[in-house]
Amino acid sequence: MERVAAKMKAEAYCAYQERSQQEVRDKLYGWGLHQADVEAVIADLIADNFLNEERFALAYASGRFRMKGWGRYKIKQGLMQKSVSVPLIQVALSSLNEREYREKLLSILQAKARLEKEKQPYKRKNKLFQYALSKGYESDLILELLNDNEL
Repeated sequence: MERVAAKMKAEAYCAYQERSQQEVRDKLYGWGLHQADVEAVIADLIADNFLNEERFALAYASGRFRMKGWGRYKIKQGLMQKSVSVPLIQVALSSLNEREYREKLLSILQAKARLEKEKQPYKRKNKLFQYALSKGYESDLILELLNDNEL
């Protein structure tokens, strides 16, 4: 595939949803472009504002939090897998509203508590704790909410 055609196809790929530079780079290599062409297309996409790593990081963090209920740890891991820089990961994580974050964790814990069949309080609390950990939430925050609310 030639560079001009690849750029047009990549513009459509980026216009559909926010993408990280690494996702676009992988896609371009998958289309058979060589390194010089890939980097040139990525530079063009950045210049034309089709590709913006900060915008991607913010959209990723907000989407994973709101739609999937992920916590900060899991979002951070996802962004690292997408090769987003550490400063941009920090910006994305700090963009999450603390009040909404706590409310989301509480609603996740309450929903899980309704489904949990375990009756022994200690085991029950441990299962809820493990579930929230698997969603990427911080252990101190989970414990605080578990202790403050009767779940």
